[in-house]
Amino acid sequence: MRRVHVIVRGEVQGVGYRYTMRMVAREAGAAGWARNRRDGSVEAEVEGTDAAVDEVLAWMAEGPPGSRVAEATVTDAAPTGERGFEVRPTA
Repeated sequence: MRRVHVIVRGEVQGVGYRYTMRMVAREAGAAGWARNRRDGSVEAEVEGTDAAVDEVLAWMAEGPPGSRVAEATVTDAAPTGERGFEVRPTA
């Protein structure tokens, strides 16, 4: 099991990024969460098999139509055994 913490910068708010990410993560079999940050970025944690996490990370680098991802900073995190994927309130 693998878990990563990700900060995505660019034009990633107001374009359906978090909700599309939730669909992508669920389809990939990944768990975690995503939320907007007050600085205009999106923060997320993704957990699952290496393949599931890699699939979500590949999508996050592109984002949904209308977004423009300038940078995605990925750091490893300790797996928590989380189930499901949720969109959280802005932090």
